[in-house]
Amino acid sequence: MKKRMIVKIDEEKCTGCGKCVAPCAEGAIQIINGKAKVVSEELCDGMGFCIGVCPEGAITIEERHTIEFNKEKAEAQPRQTDISIRCFICGAGEDTHYLLPLRHKMESLWVCTRCLPQLIHG
Repeated sequence: MKKRMIVKIDEEKCTGCGKCVAPCAEGAIQIINGKAKVVSEELCDGMGFCIGVCPEGAITIEERHTIEFNKEKAEAQPRQTDISIRCFICGAGEDTHYLLPLRHKMESLWVCTRCLPQLIHG
């Protein structure tokens, strides 16, 4: 056991929308019985890309004693895609562009790397 940062999902707040599944590149989150769950703590790298996309604020990061992150096992997980994840400016999907989660005007959105400079510099 090692003390490290890991995702915590509040089942009371979670509506099971699934928006957190695809952003978790390690495959640590799945929808089980209508709720998002961390299916394997060794797959969670604690980076928290899932936090910004949760419309309910059900996901946080906490430091606790848990199993070590297993990079090899995480990289072996099947990749999830979500066609609803698109750049809010140009509409590009993750199949053609790199997308980044961001907060803009009190909203959690995705932006592609081509549109990000325009957003930053106006």
